[in-house]
Amino acid sequence: MLTIAELRVERAGKTFLQHIDLEIKPGETHILFGPNGSGKTSLLMTIMGYQQYRVTHGKIVFKGVDITHAPIDERAKLGIGMSYQRPPTINGLKTRQMIEICAGGKVDVEGLAKSLNFESFLERDVNAGFSGGEIKRSELAQLLAQQPDLVLLDEPESGVDLVNISLIGHLINKLLQKKQPIRQRERSGLIITHTGHILEYVDARTGYVLLGGTIICEGDPHEILKTIVKKGYEECRKCVM
Repeated sequence: MLTIAELRVERAGKTFLQHIDLEIKPGETHILFGPNGSGKTSLLMTIMGYQQYRVTHGKIVFKGVDITHAPIDERAKLGIGMSYQRPPTINGLKTRQMIEICAGGKVDVEGLAKSLNFESFLERDVNAGFSGGEIKRSELAQLLAQQPDLVLLDEPESGVDLVNISLIGHLINKLLQKKQPIRQRERSGLIITHTGHILEYVDARTGYVLLGGTIICEGDPHEILKTIVKKGYEECRKCVM
């Protein structure tokens, strides 16, 4: 589904990411751990194709297509979707309209909203006055409408209270087709987390630790989280010294 090889990325002339290698197979969900400022969001933005993140070495291949220098719209059409940690408020654009744009006529927006208990938000401007949990639900509704093959989630538990985190986890599992055997799933996921709380609700196959713009560790995400909780990210750094 996604292969990243020896990736190095600059922003405003400064190297943010280097020596990035990872592979996500169809149906798999991977977790990317890292402290604030480690480059996690920069990696997702690079995969999505934001122009300010310039690839200076390596390549990104999605479904067999080299998208290293492809524009955002081309990547979205190929099947990449992203949920943002802090998406903007868009005054004048109704949530219904946003979901319809994402759906492209493929999904019944009313039926989707009803299944998510999200009907009351459709006539409100995108994210205007939404709580943290409501923003995440709106983002996930857009992704469910888009039906991407690769889902990029930037800290889906951030800003979500305990009442809503379980619902967010349920929606992510629905999006990633977790009820189906892995070989029957059509979607893969890469989820950024700082705290690891999302693993209480969404299972993942592989975990990575990103420190200083470099992936320094790969393994079982639950074992990685145990180490981080007990000893912090510095223990991960020691493992590669």
